[in-house]
Amino acid sequence: MGVLGKIALTVSTATKTPGLVVLAVDDEQAGMDELVILLNGNRQVRRVLKAFDATEALRLLSGDDEELAARKAAGMPVVDVVFADLDMPGLTGMELAKVVAGFKPAPVLVFVTAHSHEAVAAFELGAVDYILKPAKQPRMDKAMERVLTKINSDGGGGSTAVPEQRDDEVIPVELAGTTKLVSRAAVRWVEAQGDYARLYTSDGSHLVRIPLAQLEERWEKAGFVRIHRSYLVPLSLITELRMGGSGYSVVIGHEEKVLPVSRRHTRELKDRLVRGAGP
Repeated sequence: MGVLGKIALTVSTATKTPGLVVLAVDDEQAGMDELVILLNGNRQVRRVLKAFDATEALRLLSGDDEELAARKAAGMPVVDVVFADLDMPGLTGMELAKVVAGFKPAPVLVFVTAHSHEAVAAFELGAVDYILKPAKQPRMDKAMERVLTKINSDGGGGSTAVPEQRDDEVIPVELAGTTKLVSRAAVRWVEAQGDYARLYTSDGSHLVRIPLAQLEERWEKAGFVRIHRSYLVPLSLITELRMGGSGYSVVIGHEEKVLPVSRRHTRELKDRLVRGAGP
């Protein structure tokens, strides 16, 4: 049975009918038409509401629509999920998302855009997916799987709030014009490259627009430790701490990679290794 078959759908308190209530936000008619077709093409979607800018979207979410009012009165998200374009006049999709994230409970959030440069900010805001235009039905269906997984994990109500510590955070990386999600668990080590960081995984490396210091702070509780001004590694993958003529170094995996350890980070690394791979 696939992911979709395992996840219980929400039920509208107004109609008692299973299926997702979705708000689509796009300021261009062509973009809206494409989005509505893809949403209606997914068997989990029951109703699609349309807003051609962020202001109209907020009016819809706080208006007197009978079903939406009944959902709100029942303690449900006003809609299950918001699919929003990023580039809109007036309030941008990102600004709309910040407002929607404050709803209690909040809908799940998905961005739909022609540009990938704000993917990192979108995921930090709590979006469960980031779809690049033009999208196809399989891509929409994949996004809907993530939406349903989020709703299911929240006990039937969506939320765009960023969790304090994700079990396995994903990092969006741009690859040949598409956005790929790299699991933190797949990262073997991270190398600083100016204001960027390069994530090394078993299937290659990925450059992301996130400073190493920011990743260090975000991933500390997941067992990552700074060993050098240029390197961040997961403690669980360190198999050896070596002393050589030029100082200490660590071995990642089975001689997979040897990385230098700077003097300022040596004592902390030794202490962490003695305590174990936990925080």
